[in-house]
Amino acid sequence: MVDNNASNGSSSYPASGYGTSGAYVGGGAEAPASAQGMVFTQLQQMQEEIAQLRGLLEEQQNEIQRLKQESLERYQDLDRRLSSGAAGAAATQNSPAAGAASTNGSSPATAGQASAPASNEPADPEKEKLFYDAAFDLIKAKDFDKASQAFTAFVRKYPNSQYAGNAQYWLGEVNLAKGDLQAAGRAFAQVSQSYPQHAKVPDSLFKLADVEMRLGNTDKAKGILQQVIAKYPGSSAAQLAQRDLQRIP
Repeated sequence: MVDNNASNGSSSYPASGYGTSGAYVGGGAEAPASAQGMVFTQLQQMQEEIAQLRGLLEEQQNEIQRLKQESLERYQDLDRRLSSGAAGAAATQNSPAAGAASTNGSSPATAGQASAPASNEPADPEKEKLFYDAAFDLIKAKDFDKASQAFTAFVRKYPNSQYAGNAQYWLGEVNLAKGDLQAAGRAFAQVSQSYPQHAKVPDSLFKLADVEMRLGNTDKAKGILQQVIAKYPGSSAAQLAQRDLQRIP
């Protein structure tokens, strides 16, 4: 018996529309091509998002590094000032002027400073120095909270002491180290108000300008820096003020 389909050639394998592998090669081939396009587009979007995230991460890392550097510089500056402050206190104590202050009960550093608050307690230079040194040791120990309390108590109890101007200045430094900008600004401003002839006035004004910059008061900071340069041209504070003025946009 003969197979009619085989004999007349009307049907052959594979059927029309199929390749030799049996895969259909008709219009349905567009479907997988379209799916591949979608996947490719999604991959591109993911790559763009990853690139954006990497950019944001780099910006955050740079900002963190900048903040760390600022913090490090602030503490290095504080350590330098601690060293110079200790040396300055020792020099003041051993100077002839300091001896005169011990004799008559008045401080040469605060002579003629009528704006300094009055005190009814008799001068006791030895006691004052012990109090001041104890407060200063708290800074060295990085116990800024107690140091702030100690210096505040000192300037209230001994406003006319030869150490009062220094104590007022360091009160600003410890409050700045604590991050209390408002209290630091008040303390630095008080140095020039209560002890206008004191050697720490240029430094206190420079630090006050720094506080104002941190608070966002750029114009006020500029004015203070210009004041430091004009009034104390030969001081290190004036040199630093000139540098900072150039950095301010």
